[in-house]
Amino acid sequence: MIRSFYLTACTSLIALIFLCLAWELRLAPLQPGGSWLVLKCLPLLAPLFGILNGRRYTYQWASMLILLYFSEGVVRATTESGTGQWLAIAETALSLAFFVAAVGYARLTRPSAR
Repeated sequence: MIRSFYLTACTSLIALIFLCLAWELRLAPLQPGGSWLVLKCLPLLAPLFGILNGRRYTYQWASMLILLYFSEGVVRATTESGTGQWLAIAETALSLAFFVAAVGYARLTRPSAR
């Protein structure tokens, strides 16, 4: 169970980073040619190595960070149309998958759970 949470968290975080880059550079940028909104993927790089190394504390704080991306995905899914809307739905799904996996991993690896 811990392994599946770990793999889900790693996969969804990396996929979310690539989605943010592709979305704002090529697929549906706010301005033609890309926008500065591509920088929104930088905060996702902060927990990346801690998540890949299985550090419980990183899972804890990253589960709160990811809620910003969930919120953005919900807002943009309801306000945009076309490709942007589908990308926002994907962002929402990936952030939700990461949140569930991070919370599950943190719960199962706490010292009292062993």
